[in-house]
Amino acid sequence: MTTVAPGRFREVLGAFCSGITVITATDPDGAPIGMTCQSFSSLSLDPPMVMFAPARTSTTWPRIRTAAGFCVNVLADDQHGVSDAMSRRGTDKFAGVAWTPSPTGAPRLAGAAAWIDCEPAAEYDGGDHTIVVGAVRELGSSPSLEPLLYHRGRYALVRSHPTTGDPR
Repeated sequence: MTTVAPGRFREVLGAFCSGITVITATDPDGAPIGMTCQSFSSLSLDPPMVMFAPARTSTTWPRIRTAAGFCVNVLADDQHGVSDAMSRRGTDKFAGVAWTPSPTGAPRLAGAAAWIDCEPAAEYDGGDHTIVVGAVRELGSSPSLEPLLYHRGRYALVRSHPTTGDPR
């Protein structure tokens, strides 16, 4: 069996562009909690489910896990400051960040390109990450907003290309 070095793995997988999300919930006292997460994907249409993968070293995920629900906020291309704030430890991550409660009570961030309100459905071992499955309960989007992307270790923006036909 070949061992792949973590640095090489990160370099090669960095060619895959991902969106930036912020997973939010409220603690038992109603205070907002959140974390930046780029390991997010849709999982199932029927029933509607999504998945994300927080690092096992996350100090925020154990707090979100105890909430009745969480909200996946897909950041818009002008929200890199929100992404940075939500990835810091030991600070008030929500200082200056406007939000309203989602149907489950989790923070729905103002200005996000989309939001997906979920109830926890399952967790699986994912090596140095935990794979979390959420059952989608409500969702919405702002079609006029472009998403914030992450590519090759930095933020990126959508650059539209003319449609040239079927990509197959």
